[in-house]
Amino acid sequence: MNFGITLKPDVSIDRMLNLTRQAETAGFTYGWLFDSHVLWKDPYPLLTLMATGTRRMRLGTCVTNPAVRDVTVTASLYATINEISGGRMDLGIGRGDSSRRVMGKRPTTIAQLEETIRIFRNLTAGRESVYDGTSVRMPWAKGRTPVWVAGYGPKVLEMAGRVADGIILQFADPHLIDWCLGFVRKGAKEAGRDPATIEVMSAAAVWVSADRVLGRDRVRWFPALVSNHVVDLISRYKPEELPLELTGYVRNREGYDYQHHCEVESSNADFVSDEVIDRFAILGTAEDHRHKLNALARVGVTQFNIYLMSGDEEATLDAYARDVLPHFSSAG
Repeated sequence: MNFGITLKPDVSIDRMLNLTRQAETAGFTYGWLFDSHVLWKDPYPLLTLMATGTRRMRLGTCVTNPAVRDVTVTASLYATINEISGGRMDLGIGRGDSSRRVMGKRPTTIAQLEETIRIFRNLTAGRESVYDGTSVRMPWAKGRTPVWVAGYGPKVLEMAGRVADGIILQFADPHLIDWCLGFVRKGAKEAGRDPATIEVMSAAAVWVSADRVLGRDRVRWFPALVSNHVVDLISRYKPEELPLELTGYVRNREGYDYQHHCEVESSNADFVSDEVIDRFAILGTAEDHRHKLNALARVGVTQFNIYLMSGDEEATLDAYARDVLPHFSSAG
């Protein structure tokens, strides 16, 4: 299993770069940034700085979307930073959440997401692509950028199985991840692909401590973040098409203020129960973390991505470097 970190671009730039370097030294092989340009700093200048401040870590957005920036802009940004980093860029992309909703706009369609991925791949590899009826090419671009698709619903997961290099699943619940991967495998097989070649990311908040009460308070914001996607799913699928373990916890959700998105102790998270936190995040001692990570590996997870924004980030990296990563051979 590989390990990554995702940072929320609201800390100082110096601290962000220090955390990135600390993570790379510890053995983390991926560094991701949220892309929500109204709420926080734009990720692309920061990814450029992260690229020049690291040597091996792969970098990317977790996640961008097809609509906030034109696909030709995203492709040009990625191709440029890919050259700066020596080919270490990965694209994380979904239909759009906070960066769209904070402006009163809805996520994009699955068809638009799939078309964006097709065009992005062609352009970043220097190949010609038809865009809005016009042939477009970036002759200076080269290389291949892996594309990770974020999603929850059966339709987007099947699409990801057809086209994605990796899947981003925002929870650390082995049962729900296994349910999601059923649709990924179905899409892959229909496209003639081997599902085993598709990387699987579990992205979640963590807290390393025997004090679970404190830990739950520090990560309660995380299932609240996921609830935005769950509410969207409920509006598009019949109840029997979705697992109750995913949909049931949003019944008492009254609303969501994106100005307090991913904020520790935010009132957005008041409806989230302790049981949901224990399933969606990873809490407890280092041994508890290793146990749950092994369970995730058994259902097919190949990368665990820490949403490093619950407080005491340096200590979390130290704990994982000392007590977790050495137990997973590809991380050390």
